[in-house]
Amino acid sequence: MLMANVAEATASLQATVPQIAAVLAALVLLLFVIWRFVLGKEESELDGSRREEPASGGNGELQSRSQKKAKGLQRRDHRTQQDTFAHCLLVGSLKGHSEMITSMDWSSNGQHLITCSEDRTLRLWSTREFQNKEHRHSRASIVLDHVTLVRFTSETRVVALWLALADTLRLCKIQRQGDRTLQLVPLCADFPRQHKAEVIAIDIAATGRFLMTASNDTTIILWTMKGVVLSSINTNQMQNFHVAVSPCGRFIGSCGFTPDVKIWEVCFGKTGEFREVTRAFELKGHKAGVVSFAFSNDSTRMVSASKDGTWRLWDTELEFRGQRDPQLLLSVPLTGDPKTLQIALSPDGHVAALASGGDVSVLRTATGEVMETFASLHGGYTTSKLAFDPDGRFLACCGGRLARVFHNAPGRHAAAMHLEGAARNATSDSIRRRLLGQRDKELAALHAINGTKR
Repeated sequence: MLMANVAEATASLQATVPQIAAVLAALVLLLFVIWRFVLGKEESELDGSRREEPASGGNGELQSRSQKKAKGLQRRDHRTQQDTFAHCLLVGSLKGHSEMITSMDWSSNGQHLITCSEDRTLRLWSTREFQNKEHRHSRASIVLDHVTLVRFTSETRVVALWLALADTLRLCKIQRQGDRTLQLVPLCADFPRQHKAEVIAIDIAATGRFLMTASNDTTIILWTMKGVVLSSINTNQMQNFHVAVSPCGRFIGSCGFTPDVKIWEVCFGKTGEFREVTRAFELKGHKAGVVSFAFSNDSTRMVSASKDGTWRLWDTELEFRGQRDPQLLLSVPLTGDPKTLQIALSPDGHVAALASGGDVSVLRTATGEVMETFASLHGGYTTSKLAFDPDGRFLACCGGRLARVFHNAPGRHAAAMHLEGAARNATSDSIRRRLLGQRDKELAALHAINGTKR
């Protein structure tokens, strides 16, 4: 019986073996087909990506090379483009920088103009070279940085520099290394960082008692010449647009988003020690933010330019401690882009220079009339800075890679008219003769300018 059951089970197992083998073979075949399908898809994707990579990389390289070549051609065309600007009052066009000029300043004796640029150089120009065809100048290099703001101190061989990358102020003495090479020797350690926003202005009192830095938030900081903070001012103007020290070294002015110009007095004791900064007065009346302002040499006149489309002349010869407000003398409409407005006032206050875009106009402050216009000064670039020299002989304007210097003939003419009017109202013959003698000197200087341009 037992043997019969074993025989029956063996026969049954032998009957199912072919079926199991067939199923296993089918599973193996199915797995093989799936594996080949997946492997083939991956290989085709890999081959496709390999085919695309060279094409994409090649096009990218070609495109990059084409862009670089186009930029190079544009740069070369721009630099080799002939300068066709001409004007009868042009003294000279100061060329040499390879990148944008960021700032400039006149020396206190009026004998030198200094410019700085993104090309990491400073260039020193002598007024004696202005009339020559080739404007010889000296050059100093800034290692691993460039200067955005430059100012002469009262010593004509010492300059204050704001370094863009280091984000700090440095005082340097200018020393000659050769005929046309300068070396900048630091006089002290770099000033400590105090500003939390971009610095837009530096200036130095003519007395040498303090130095000022201002950022485009609402902060003004006063320093000693050794880098010690004297005082910090919050202008409360939402944003500073322009900040400057008066030529007399007594005041600091600030304008910004609000429609006023605020003036502070920096007070020192009899022995020269710093005492305090006090509010002096304000120029009020504009209907929009003031973008620029300037002082006359003795701070008795000021001009302001606003986004409201006007420029104004102010009488600031006042005893501000007696609460007397500045007197508005003139308000004149202006044209041009308000965002690019800049204004400068001649040392004697008889003319103002107003820049808008690439154009500069010289205006008589007594009447507001336009006496001279210099159009399209910088080949499409905006005028980034303009300033009269300390003697009022020249007006310098920079924009793009060059600076242009003009005779201040309108200033001579306006001064002569002012002196002639004063002579008519003189109370004595001696005063009248003195005023007419000064008028004749201005006219002689004006004739000399016209004679050199004939």
